[in-house]
Amino acid sequence: MSVLKLLVVAGGGGSNGFGPGGAGGHRFDAAFTVNPGSYSVTVGDGGASANGADSIFDTITSTGGGRGGAQGANGVNGGSGGGGGRDAGTTGGLGTSGQGNNGGTGALNAAGGGGGAGAVGANASDNNGGNGGNGTANSITGASVTRAGGGGGTGNSVDGTGGTGGGGAGNGASGTANTGGGAGGVGATGGSGVVIVSYVTLDFPTCTGGTITVDGVNTVHSFTTSGTFTIPGVTTKALPIMFA
Repeated sequence: MSVLKLLVVAGGGGSNGFGPGGAGGHRFDAAFTVNPGSYSVTVGDGGASANGADSIFDTITSTGGGRGGAQGANGVNGGSGGGGGRDAGTTGGLGTSGQGNNGGTGALNAAGGGGGAGAVGANASDNNGGNGGNGTANSITGASVTRAGGGGGTGNSVDGTGGTGGGGAGNGASGTANTGGGAGGVGATGGSGVVIVSYVTLDFPTCTGGTITVDGVNTVHSFTTSGTFTIPGVTTKALPIMFA
């Protein structure tokens, strides 16, 4: 038995009318225990006028981002919640604990921002759409990358900006692929998710699955579509170097 670092990001929520989508759920485990064998990997698609799809690695599931609210309707719950639709009193959807945040509330002629993994979506003000909540940075690939930003809400005067980490702007931009970013504005689609596995190379024989890169002493497997991660039948732990 050995351990992996594991990042699982779900698909971002889509826009339904004017409300922006919330980011896909963002989960990171720095010590996920594994045995030799094959592990199914599911990478969730972004939603199109719907919640994003879940991403899954073995027992770890990240919840798809919530759909934005239509005119006069509330945002939908998800990994992060969708923004409230264009109308005073609409509420953002709720985020899932440990994965994301709530969407913002709507206002007169403006939609609230979609929630992001790192921050709630901003509330709209009259005619001004709310900004999407920012995503969360992670360095599992060796470089710091921010993912799972919420979508920006539309407004008659000002459209909200997308949250950092792939959130679409409120002028109708879709979420960025393989970031789990929420859709922004009218009729846009959430960004697809991603699953990334990292381990100390000497801990395992050659594993397979996804796109494989090497970062110093670590091997990284990035899944941008669904697949299988396989650990061969014998694992070896790196031994300490002994000096005479």
